[in-house]
Amino acid sequence: MTKAYRAYAPASAANLSVGFDLLGAALKPISGAPLGDFVTVRPSTEMGCRVHTTGRYAHKLPSDPHKNIVYDAYLLYKETLSAHGKAVLNLDMELQKNLPVCSGLGSSAASVVAAVVALDAVHGDALGEAGRIKLMGELEGKISGSIHYDNVAPCYYGGLQLIVGECGIISERLHAFPNWYWVSCFPGIKVSTAAARSILPAQYRRQDVITYGRHLAAFVHACHSGNDKLAAACLTDVIAEPYRAQLIPGFDLARQYGAALQALATGISGSGSSIFSIFTSLSAAKEMKEWLERNFIDNEDGFCHICSIDEQGACVEEFEE
Repeated sequence: MTKAYRAYAPASAANLSVGFDLLGAALKPISGAPLGDFVTVRPSTEMGCRVHTTGRYAHKLPSDPHKNIVYDAYLLYKETLSAHGKAVLNLDMELQKNLPVCSGLGSSAASVVAAVVALDAVHGDALGEAGRIKLMGELEGKISGSIHYDNVAPCYYGGLQLIVGECGIISERLHAFPNWYWVSCFPGIKVSTAAARSILPAQYRRQDVITYGRHLAAFVHACHSGNDKLAAACLTDVIAEPYRAQLIPGFDLARQYGAALQALATGISGSGSSIFSIFTSLSAAKEMKEWLERNFIDNEDGFCHICSIDEQGACVEEFEE
């Protein structure tokens, strides 16, 4: 009997309108269906690491397994352990790719987090929590060009995370409002992070910067004080959405429909193309979901879920084969 480890990492929504590059939330469908990636690792008798992919969006990944982010995770994990005088096992790694790439749902972060969690589990937690999150950030930075934890932190730790980046603190969990239903919808089209960043202005008006800071500070205060009305009032974006909305066909109309259903907010998830709408009424959330499925989803790759905040984040299970 051989011990194998299967790790799960959930989808996440970054920015959340009010917190550009500084907020992220892990998402969990209220239906109980998984919305995230799985990585399974098994010790192997063959040298090195073999990677293969399964799942709904496996065909969207590079055909060469050595160009897969999961393989990159293995190489960096090996390099990190070698620096501490430790050797890695020969492994088979399976990525079950359930999140679409370039979707605004933290797809790369989910693969990275699940891979690192599984790798460290099979090696007896050799890195520890601090080592794991550092490695995750480095891998995510390799994809986006710079290290951003607004998807990695909620994906790994769960909950609603505020990115800190000071005094050795990567992020802190904020109080999430359990009465909020998050309608998360991927229309089936891709918006690359590079394109979404290039469309942003190089400079902002002083008033916009002040408004951004005021809204973010008030939102964090509202989370700590449990003031859901204040938190909802702050969910506006003066940094990214005014420019990125044009990259997502039908976004403005979706926001208008959400407002008619008394949505607390409708915004772009990460850099898009996914969007989210927040409701306190489950019936209104269901109506929004049905409307998005009819009018916003563009092709068979799209989907829509009513979610709550996933407070657990990444997890791993051991089993024998």
